[in-house]
Amino acid sequence: MKSTIIILSVLAAATAKNISKAEMENLEHWWSYGRSDPVYPSPEISGLGDWQFAYQRAREIVALMTNEEKTNLTFGSSGDTGCSGMISDVPDVDFPGLCLQDAGNGVRGTDMVNAYASGLHVGASWNRQLAYDRAVYMGAEFRHKGVNVLLGPVVGPIGRVATGGRNWEGFTNDPYLAGALVYETTKGIQENVIACTKHFIGNEQETNRNPSGTYNQSVSANIDDKTMHELYLWPFQDSVRAGLGSIMGSYNRVNNSYACKNSKVLNGLLKSELGFQGFVVSDWGGQHTGIASANAGLDMAMPSSTYWEEGLIEAVKNGTVDQSRLDDMATRIIAAWYKYARLDDPGFGMPVSLAEDHELVDARDPAAASTIFQGAVEGHVLVKNENALPLKKPKYISLFGYDGVSTDVNTVGGGFSFFSFDVKAIENKTLISGGGSGTNTPSYVDAPFNAFVAKAREDNTFLSWDFTSAEPVANPASDACIDFINAAASEGYDRPNLADKYSDKLVEAVASQCSNTIVVIHNAGIRLVDNWIEHENVTGVILAHLPGQDTGTSLIEVLYGNQSPSGRLPYTVAKKASDYGGLLWPTEPEGDLDLYFPQSNFTEGVYIDYKYFIQKNITPRYEFGYGLTYTTFDYSELEVDAITNQSYLPPDCTIEEGGAKSLWDIVATVKFTVTNTGDVAAAEVPQLYVGIPNGPPKVLRGFDKKLIHPGQSEEFVFELTRRDLSTWDVVAQNWGLQAGTYQFYVGRSVFDVPLTSALVFTN
Repeated sequence: MKSTIIILSVLAAATAKNISKAEMENLEHWWSYGRSDPVYPSPEISGLGDWQFAYQRAREIVALMTNEEKTNLTFGSSGDTGCSGMISDVPDVDFPGLCLQDAGNGVRGTDMVNAYASGLHVGASWNRQLAYDRAVYMGAEFRHKGVNVLLGPVVGPIGRVATGGRNWEGFTNDPYLAGALVYETTKGIQENVIACTKHFIGNEQETNRNPSGTYNQSVSANIDDKTMHELYLWPFQDSVRAGLGSIMGSYNRVNNSYACKNSKVLNGLLKSELGFQGFVVSDWGGQHTGIASANAGLDMAMPSSTYWEEGLIEAVKNGTVDQSRLDDMATRIIAAWYKYARLDDPGFGMPVSLAEDHELVDARDPAAASTIFQGAVEGHVLVKNENALPLKKPKYISLFGYDGVSTDVNTVGGGFSFFSFDVKAIENKTLISGGGSGTNTPSYVDAPFNAFVAKAREDNTFLSWDFTSAEPVANPASDACIDFINAAASEGYDRPNLADKYSDKLVEAVASQCSNTIVVIHNAGIRLVDNWIEHENVTGVILAHLPGQDTGTSLIEVLYGNQSPSGRLPYTVAKKASDYGGLLWPTEPEGDLDLYFPQSNFTEGVYIDYKYFIQKNITPRYEFGYGLTYTTFDYSELEVDAITNQSYLPPDCTIEEGGAKSLWDIVATVKFTVTNTGDVAAAEVPQLYVGIPNGPPKVLRGFDKKLIHPGQSEEFVFELTRRDLSTWDVVAQNWGLQAGTYQFYVGRSVFDVPLTSALVFTN
């Protein structure tokens, strides 16, 4: 009925605006494009994997609750708790309530916590172990602050839109790399609290993510079934396989149904196909219906819910929501709490305001320091080095650029003045994180200038600096001139550009005076460099991403060669913005009707980032997986073996957490050797790409990272699962290996692949 009212209202508005007949005729097409099939009823938690004990205990607890108590678990309560969201306690069953809190790189809105490297920085590290260790320590800080649910990690957005405002919160725009890192992150967080992977699903732009008027709706991500499985659902599947306790529904619509009431997405994909055992929580304000969202699989609404507070019990009474659905909502919430987040001191450490007197709770573990620092180091990607680095006790260094110094204010929540477009970066100073709900308050900001001062004292180096001038004067006698610029991004906005004129002119001004100009960019996403990258005096460039509070010392570690840079690009850097084609900008409404029901048609399928560049035969400036070190590596002795040469039947229907059990069968192995042929110890990141029949020519299907000393060799072994080599069959509604030739490429990046082989699977 509501949909009919909206359509009639749109028709009336269209008539009033004198919209053309052609546009009117398109309304039916608009309404039917990207329809989402209904999937009911919502599957109940069944205790898969190691959930059995928590599931049984939750059922016992929920059986003692009244319907009012169960309902109170499903929406946030008001009150000055200091939490982003709060679920009330149920004293009769000894349930103390839940505190849900941002963010994915550290506890937000409080003191005595650390600021960890952001998701994109973790992605640039290509280091599974660091991702896990970071998550363990970060989750422990949430626990010590009395938080039960950590609102992270992020794999949606995956990074479809090059200028996406929240791409920095996620790891990468490759589903395999994102899946590997979110698996480790989920495991690590849930050593201490519940992880809440977000945003599910298709949340690929900030533009029009929320309704803006009475009849206006959020942008609809119209995604076909094959693309959904092979790209957007892939990393969420890995997180669920890791035992995920909660997942956050996104703001946008998916195939014209809001993600938080989309039964195909929640009941069908998440709870049925992937066997998800946790609870689904809405993004804050992302619930738009009551009965429909409950039946579609939403379990918790945040930060409150007039729909459920006023009507959920009545809906159960009159049968429009089954009693079993309410019981399952409550059971999923209690089971996740019981399994991961029963705290010793619930609600203990989150002050409502740092300006008010509160008990100081130090959540920082001194043992985390090495992980925070190493995580910051490994996300630096050296993309150009013309004998400029590493620095060796230079006599004279000149430092320039607004990003070289610390921020003016240690802001609770990590916000910063944003988007004065071309000169926005000046206002941010050194960029340790992006903006919005994904930020937090660091213990300190170790800016580049601070670290250079300490190093200059140690090496007896003379420093000169100018962090304010747009066209500074550089002493030509400088051994090196270092330019610090950044590229900011924030929740709520998509980026206005991939390279701002002010920063580019700053680089050009310094390079025109200094023959050894090194550019350091703290970038919250893709940053183009072609306005100056080929300048003869630009000798070194580091994409330094978002390192967190150890920004300065981690940079010194790389610049001076204490560690060889080991980061690799988790995205593709184009030569010009237009190279990204239709995926450069977020989708904007076209025509008056689109203002009511904005559509974003994902017609490119899986062909985003490097897959798109290969498909369109576009040569990028720096390809996916690219990154330089201070040594050289040789690749040799490639062996590719299949368990059998026969193509495989689709996986069976035995569902475990993460999907069909046989998806994780090993079907092939890849072995090779990497030798350090230089004279510097360095970590290498070999990568495996596979050309799957009837798919992209190359998709990432393996990577590892090992420190290799000069003259030494390391063997790498990649085991490929059935899912790794399968494609999604839209007819069979299952994964399946195809007969045909599978090409294998091993090397340093998607384009630098010295080793190749092939396997043939037959019917």
